[in-house]
Amino acid sequence: MGDKRAAPTPVKPVGRWVRSRSVRAKVTMGVVAALVLLVLLRAFVKKHSHFFVATQVAHSAGLLVLIYKLTVTKTCSGLSLKTQELTVIFLMIRIICHFTLIRDIHIVLDSLTLGSTLWVIYMIRFKLKSTYMKPLDNMPLYYVLVPCAIVAIVGHPAWQINFFRNHVQFVRKFFFVYSLTIEAVSVLPQLRLIQNAKMVEPFTGLYVFALGVARLFSFANWINLLIRSGGAYLTQIGQGRLYIIVAPLAELVQTFILVDFCYYYVKSSGGLLLRVLDLFRRPFVARFSTVSSASQESRIALLYIVSVVHSS
Repeated sequence: MGDKRAAPTPVKPVGRWVRSRSVRAKVTMGVVAALVLLVLLRAFVKKHSHFFVATQVAHSAGLLVLIYKLTVTKTCSGLSLKTQELTVIFLMIRIICHFTLIRDIHIVLDSLTLGSTLWVIYMIRFKLKSTYMKPLDNMPLYYVLVPCAIVAIVGHPAWQINFFRNHVQFVRKFFFVYSLTIEAVSVLPQLRLIQNAKMVEPFTGLYVFALGVARLFSFANWINLLIRSGGAYLTQIGQGRLYIIVAPLAELVQTFILVDFCYYYVKSSGGLLLRVLDLFRRPFVARFSTVSSASQESRIALLYIVSVVHSS
């Protein structure tokens, strides 16, 4: 019987070819792939709710990666607690807004995501506190919350009309736009931690990648609405509904923010996705080889120590 590892697979040659490209070529391929995906979404996705479901599925995939990381590897190294806290904030605001504005599948999916995120926060704060890179997760939350509040006030739906007529409606719609802006930049603390650590931990990298995919679906939804309305959405801006521009701009801002992550993702050798697949396989192999598992835990501990020393 031959060695299974020697069997050629189409994934490895493709991975080697992609890694051998220059950074500019990799970025170009990523942009082209994103444009192709947008065209396909425009052609095959017809309903607004489908985009929302796709966004939540991508976000849920990222959360599943975190759940696997926290339960199997027993470490939260590389994860930003503050990004998770921002996620809880905008989800709670959005769920409350959904109860007062629309009651449909949005509430169910957001509630499931909220529950999963609260569990991740619990694991980071209590169960795996010793592996949390607190010195590197140093972005104050008000750096995000205060500017987002200002943007929400400026981009409030028809704030010129509703402020003096209906205070309750004004506050409700303010928080709706506020949740959109917080969501758009909630990944900033995670990217800041990656910058401070000077590395991209494989599971964290896959998690942020899933967030990027989720934002792509969300941005595609707004583009789809603008195209299908034949420009009618844009004409409402003159009526004080600035949120029509604020929402897609917020999604676009996060797209540019994730370019910073892509830089470190490519810089860290560009093969993280392939290594993550290998890490998913290791727990099953570890039953027969405990040495490999111990070595992996040692590397994680050493990486954390080096990061703390570097920050000090």
